[in-house]
Amino acid sequence: MPSTPRRTIIGIMGPGDGASEDVCAIAYDLGYQIAAAGWVVLTGGRNAGVMDAACRGAKAANGLTLGILPGTDATHLSPAVDLPIFTGMGHARNAINVLSSDVVIACGMGCGTASEVALALKNGKPVILVRSNPVSEAFFQQLAPGQVQVATTPDEVIEQIRELGFMSVQ
Repeated sequence: MPSTPRRTIIGIMGPGDGASEDVCAIAYDLGYQIAAAGWVVLTGGRNAGVMDAACRGAKAANGLTLGILPGTDATHLSPAVDLPIFTGMGHARNAINVLSSDVVIACGMGCGTASEVALALKNGKPVILVRSNPVSEAFFQQLAPGQVQVATTPDEVIEQIRELGFMSVQ
């Protein structure tokens, strides 16, 4: 029986409770466009900030969402997550977020997001920074020249994902 190629998983990482409205609006659009391309949206799965916005955007495009949660129950689960993975690992679940993603998008920046970007770079994953600050951009680009791209709009992110060789399914 021939094997079916697995679907591309795009991780969208970003601040939770501290995310700005602007960053959440971008995360929603990213989730929508990624799902519309036929890719799976992976987030931290919580009902806050970038995680929730990206999953809601993906669901608006009838996409598949995967949430890697820090806890052991659905207390803080985004209602827009199709497949919740309860790790009980706290912030250590960031490693699962990164290792399960084919591309890591950092939408906004915070301590957790910075740890995910660093883990992605350490594991050779392509990273796209959206709405980060110039200091973060310079820092991560210095750590891994050529591995970190910067985008200002969701359209640019989608184009960069395609340039990395990930083609739309639909």
